[in-house]
Amino acid sequence: MTPQSDEDEVWRQIVASFNKTAEDASAEQPWPDRENVAEETGAGAGDGAPGDRFPGNASTADGAGGVDLADADADTADETGETRAPATAGDDDHYIPPPPPPLPPGDTLSRLSWLALFGGPAYLLLASLLEWPMDGWIVFAAVSAFIAGFVILVVRMGDGPPTDSGWDDGAVV
Repeated sequence: MTPQSDEDEVWRQIVASFNKTAEDASAEQPWPDRENVAEETGAGAGDGAPGDRFPGNASTADGAGGVDLADADADTADETGETRAPATAGDDDHYIPPPPPPLPPGDTLSRLSWLALFGGPAYLLLASLLEWPMDGWIVFAAVSAFIAGFVILVVRMGDGPPTDSGWDDGAVV
């Protein structure tokens, strides 16, 4: 047999077995003991028993563990003092982040820089779509505004080290 005929035979076998269901190969493989989880029971849930999935959690999935999460206060405080929405029975293992703080108001120079960054190309695009006459100085002003806005925003980014970091910068590579 040639290598080409062997390859053709392999492809024929693959195509013939395309719609067949796979056998459960994991049925004959033993389950590792380190991955066995003890069965949870409704009694003793939340008391730190070995079968407790979340130690210290006083409620179970069926609500038979004491605290009904639906009756909790509207806002609860966590360890950091942040308030968060109360969890429900289905939300036990999901993190609900606190709302982000509001953006600080920008100063006049940064607002003008953002306006120049987006306004210059927007004006050129709008002028070309509406077929407005564009003199050379208008195109130069729009491109210059874009470049100036970009440069000002990059210079004001402040990528340097924080001023309050002290003498030890940690591991600097």
